[in-house]
Amino acid sequence: MLSVQTSVFTLLLLVIGTGLTCKGEDKVIQPGGEVIAAEGDSLTLNCTFETSTVPYLFWYKQEVNSYPKYMLKRDTYGTIENAPEFNKDRFDAELKDKSVPLQISSAAVSDSAVYYCALRPTTSVFTLLLLVIGTG
Repeated sequence: MLSVQTSVFTLLLLVIGTGLTCKGEDKVIQPGGEVIAAEGDSLTLNCTFETSTVPYLFWYKQEVNSYPKYMLKRDTYGTIENAPEFNKDRFDAELKDKSVPLQISSAAVSDSAVYYCALRPTTSVFTLLLLVIGTG
């Protein structure tokens, strides 16, 4: 009998806050919970917001011992801007009403990081910690 050994990688998203408010009605909101997926799967990191002005939403990724790296920007004018290292094929977001969920396809161990959802013109930010755990 032939035995096939496979490695299973699990993505675990830990939410480490509930949102920060910095100005009047403007705030970024993140529901609690966990997201678990196998390596290669697609997942969504949710981010909702409230603002009294035209929203400009940003996602950042911060790896261990590094600074936050700009990933992408979305706004109500239809701006679709991704940093070169965050190809739209793997990292995408669509501004819908009061949310801008980050979609990650083909999840990889290298996606382990702290993810920030930010709203401009205020400095409202929400932090998400994404851990990719390998087993097997």
